[in-house]
Amino acid sequence: MHKGSEENTHWKIADLDFSKINTAQVRPNENLFYLVACASFVESGSHLYTQNLVDYYGDEPEISNWLREQWEVEELQHGQALRTYVEHIWPEFDWQTAYQNFLDEYSTYCKVELLEPSKGLEMVARCVVEAGTATFYSALSRSTDEPVLKDLASRIAKDEVNHYKHFFRYFRRFRQNEGLRRHRIFGALRRRTLEMKNEDAACALRHVLSARAPQHADDQAMLQQIHSKMNTTIRSHLSPDMTIKMIMRPLDLPHAVQSLVAYPVTQIMNKVFLR
Repeated sequence: MHKGSEENTHWKIADLDFSKINTAQVRPNENLFYLVACASFVESGSHLYTQNLVDYYGDEPEISNWLREQWEVEELQHGQALRTYVEHIWPEFDWQTAYQNFLDEYSTYCKVELLEPSKGLEMVARCVVEAGTATFYSALSRSTDEPVLKDLASRIAKDEVNHYKHFFRYFRRFRQNEGLRRHRIFGALRRRTLEMKNEDAACALRHVLSARAPQHADDQAMLQQIHSKMNTTIRSHLSPDMTIKMIMRPLDLPHAVQSLVAYPVTQIMNKVFLR
């Protein structure tokens, strides 16, 4: 493993001082509750798609070992840390029951056949996902002045950037072996970028709301209202430049061409985060 990857990753939940949280101040913030609770569900479901990837890259021991021994461990730690934050501030929320209901539905979305048709293109898709999650947690960190969540979200964002670096390195290997041309790489980038805000988050929100306010479980207007507030929080704290560079990097464009492409890609990204 590269030295740089080790430097970012080995924080523990015990490093977070939850006693510093002003619970009385944070508790009334329902928008924050939904942001953190939904994120905790998706991160805690990491084992489902990890197994798919481990199976897909089963003949690549370096990759499958890294996925199992580092990536999955860190993703699950993200989920556990976010869960701990939720349960510290909102102990009445039955996290485990709501999460199990989420998992029952979410598991139906995590299928090997939904992966990209080649190992190299799936690494492109992974780069997009990691760029998106790094962007989300960076925005979440900037959106709050609560020190523990600011610290936690920043730590997760750094982990996601580090994961991106691994996936990009593996992509470069497959790009050469598979002879991937730019139009195929762009196709994978476009598909996964447009799916960035997909059913995962919507599924999590449905189950969080169902447990938080059962009387509104089927209230589509309330779901949309909560979703809109969450989006506004993230959107207003985005720093898209880094995300655009990360997403475009697998295309390996000449600098002049990259500058021309950056604007339309930024517009696509804005639409993704606005919807």
